[in-house]
Amino acid sequence: MDTSPLAPDILFAIGPVPISRAVVTTWAIMAAMTAFLLAAFRLNAPGLQAGLEIVVTAIAEQLRQVVGRDPWPFVPLLGSLFLFLVCANLTAVVPGAAPPTGHIETPAALALIVFLSVHVYGVRARGAGRYLKHYLEPNPMLLPLNVLSELTRTFSLMIRLFGNMMSHEFVIAIVVLLAGLLVPIPFLLLGILIGLIQAYIFTVLATVYIVAAVGAVEA
Repeated sequence: MDTSPLAPDILFAIGPVPISRAVVTTWAIMAAMTAFLLAAFRLNAPGLQAGLEIVVTAIAEQLRQVVGRDPWPFVPLLGSLFLFLVCANLTAVVPGAAPPTGHIETPAALALIVFLSVHVYGVRARGAGRYLKHYLEPNPMLLPLNVLSELTRTFSLMIRLFGNMMSHEFVIAIVVLLAGLLVPIPFLLLGILIGLIQAYIFTVLATVYIVAAVGAVEA
């Protein structure tokens, strides 16, 4: 049996495709978020809708401080990314649950989404020719380094999130094993803080990469 922390915890398979616990947890989080938002708007609860508007506006204002321009074109992607990461990271404090971000496949998928989004926004804002030309600046000889930089920062984004969430999960498991269920409560509170911080850092870095691609800030 593979005990590597990188080994996925396979629950079942759909044909030849194995489905891991992290994938199931991710699906459950997305389904819960979608159901909550649909219910919030269909229930016509002014207080709940006002609360959601406050959250979205707060995210937009945080993005405005990073992008230095109208943040709303970026809010659907980056706002959804942040809220998903908050929910995913905070599953670390749910008994019997494990954060999907503590398993390599989820951070890898999120980093890939950011990687593709950078190019989509960049091409949309600059045009394909002008966008691709920036890989040849300031000297065409730097093309391999510029491409490598794109790949390494995506890899760094993935590893940063995965490493922090996996290490916290290990610490909680070890403390529970050695000290019982009550002592880890401060660690669970710390886990909430870590989850929020990691969601914020990942989203801010994604924002910087995307806005650099559209030319609003220096890469």
